[in-house]
Amino acid sequence: ERAEVLAEAAALKQLAVDYLHPEVGVTSTDGAAFGRNYFNRASAPDVEDIELADERAAVLAEADALKKLAVDYLHPEVGVTSTDGACFGRNYFNRASAPDTED
Repeated sequence: ERAEVLAEAAALKQLAVDYLHPEVGVTSTDGAAFGRNYFNRASAPDVEDIELADERAAVLAEADALKKLAVDYLHPEVGVTSTDGACFGRNYFNRASAPDTED
């Protein structure tokens, strides 16, 4: 009876370790656990349509734009960076060559 209790305690300890450390992963050496993937084999027919690929690309681009907007909204401390030349103006009133005006 003592051996059964120790075996059950060891099994419970192993289950607790497996639960608390999911990064360890599962190892299996049973041949029946491995199956053949009929969808990713080299001789599988290509089933993706061009329209579906275009729609997927559009959805991914929209998701990327939404992610960028969400990051901009959640992190206002990042600030705005602009490299467009049209954003920078010239101040004609405080330049050195501006004519002196009296108030």
